[in-house]
Amino acid sequence: MREKPVLGSWQALIDYLTIDMAHLTVERVRVLYLNAQNLLIHDEHVGDGSINEAAIHPREVIRRALDLGSTAIILVHNHPSGSPQPSRADIDITNRIAEAGRLLGIVVHDHIIIGREGHVSLRMKGLI
Repeated sequence: MREKPVLGSWQALIDYLTIDMAHLTVERVRVLYLNAQNLLIHDEHVGDGSINEAAIHPREVIRRALDLGSTAIILVHNHPSGSPQPSRADIDITNRIAEAGRLLGIVVHDHIIIGREGHVSLRMKGLI
């Protein structure tokens, strides 16, 4: 991954995430930690949840970003139902993490939801 960054293009990122996550039967949360040049530092599996929810803690996400020297993150999770449409909880947690990051100089570039029926970018929907 480091030799050929997965973040080379939007489509490469979506393909990578879809192959890895669209088929899962439980929610999985990942955080992509980026450096100041938006190169991938670390792709971290934060946790798995149930069929319709997974816990993500803003403090842990931001603390890990600080530990890694990351200046930006992309949040990612899947919806086992197949539909990638964001829930109110998805939007709320994204905004909580973005606010916490803002205070410490860490930007949330996006929150991508992957489903068998496609993907949704909260940034592209204007929800961040």
